[in-house]
Amino acid sequence: MLKQGGNAIDAAVATTVAISVVEPFSAGIGGGGFLLMHRAKQKEMRALDFRERAPLKATRGMYLDAQGKVRPGASVDGHLAVGTPGTIAGLYEAHRQYGKLPWKTVIAPAIRLAERGFPVSHRFVESTRSRQEMLLKNPDARAIFTRNGQFYQPGQVLVQRDLAKTLSAIAQDPNSFYRGKVAAAIAQDMQANNGLITLEDLKQYRPIWRDPVCGNFRQVRVCSMPPPSSGGVHLLQILNLIGDTDLKSIGWHSPDALHLLIESMKIAYADRATYLGDPDFVKVPVRSLISPEYAKIRRQGINPRKATPSAQIKPGDPALIQRLSRESTETSHLTVVDRDRNAVSLTFTVNLGFGAGVVAKGTGIVLNNEMDDFAIAPNTPNAFGLVGDRANAIEPRKTPLSSMTPTIVTQNDQVKMAVGAPGGSTIITTVLQIILNVLVYDMNVRKAVASPRIHHQWQPELLMVERFGLDPLTINNLKQRGHQINERDGWGNANAIVVLPDGSLEGAADPRGEGVAAGF
Repeated sequence: MLKQGGNAIDAAVATTVAISVVEPFSAGIGGGGFLLMHRAKQKEMRALDFRERAPLKATRGMYLDAQGKVRPGASVDGHLAVGTPGTIAGLYEAHRQYGKLPWKTVIAPAIRLAERGFPVSHRFVESTRSRQEMLLKNPDARAIFTRNGQFYQPGQVLVQRDLAKTLSAIAQDPNSFYRGKVAAAIAQDMQANNGLITLEDLKQYRPIWRDPVCGNFRQVRVCSMPPPSSGGVHLLQILNLIGDTDLKSIGWHSPDALHLLIESMKIAYADRATYLGDPDFVKVPVRSLISPEYAKIRRQGINPRKATPSAQIKPGDPALIQRLSRESTETSHLTVVDRDRNAVSLTFTVNLGFGAGVVAKGTGIVLNNEMDDFAIAPNTPNAFGLVGDRANAIEPRKTPLSSMTPTIVTQNDQVKMAVGAPGGSTIITTVLQIILNVLVYDMNVRKAVASPRIHHQWQPELLMVERFGLDPLTINNLKQRGHQINERDGWGNANAIVVLPDGSLEGAADPRGEGVAAGF
């Protein structure tokens, strides 16, 4: 798209729709996401929310049984788990306002991929196996993602004819997804399978432009996605908790530096569980949570030598939150920077692998299971182990809380870095560590993205450490401080672009995933 004279928005839209074809297990037009963009000439940052929404018929206790207990699998498997998709509406809105190339041009590559097919990857095969029960159960999913009931092997070519027809209809008229034949097919499939989404849900869907959350960190300004994403708020909160601590002199991945990061993560995720939700439904104290004053107060509660048990870490005091307010939630990510230094950081998803495990009949569209991102019952963990309360309870047309953290860093109003990642609850801490690797530890972007990661989300009481990422002495030191450690294989599939001091661009894709950095 850039070679054809398009800008960052054209490239982001085209790539998003293409990924929807080749990564149906992680993202697609049956899901939703967030877009953050920096317009270089205007020195403007914009944030677009095209996240899924709860259907009009959704109720707070829709996943509970008569005794008030959570029905296993109800919020993740099948049509009842699906939120109203927003991807096409969001992409069209961004393109309508800021794209240069014709809409048909940016959709064309995805149509070709669906019509002609592509060789499936190992990651695709692993994902089908992890969701095989649902994919075999749903007739349309079975017809597309198996060969007469046998799952694809790496290198075999997957053709998606129904999806190609759907994308062709969208190329002609993007509103067909919400008001035309595509919408009718989705609504009919929902009605036939006890889903809640109706034609009215699709007709009423609108993407929402929101004010980005921004804050200063050292010499740069960090902007990210506001609620209903928790990503930007807690990224900035953790950066504030770190403050002016000289991490570089303490040493990269030294026990003291790691301990501060871990304890800061726990504080942020505790606040997430209580205060974060859809700002159109609940008052989210964004200003308080990202204020340096609040961080200084919470920092005083961090014991520099010993881990504070999660049970003893409470969300911020409501009275303090209120006072500061008066004073001043499987995914894919892409980043683009064009020749004019416009930047896009875009994260989108169908939630878990292959979403709800169902395809809307006749459309080829894999439907999301984003309803699981609501707090389906107070203090009940979702699929990522995250807990929530009333702020993120299910309500009709409400947007579930997200952890997606598309982020753009600027210095003197010029783009310095664009970054983001998939990975559910680990997204926030992944983006955080890449930013610190570049800005504090002076790593090149490839090393910053590839470096080992840690993650703590308050609940459960567990520090995730990438296997072989820390040396035994460091792990032992952290254990002595009281951290309960779970070593596991690497997570996330981040990517980033950094603008170097000479103005040239350096990009990197995560070696843990299948992405690639490309430029011309």
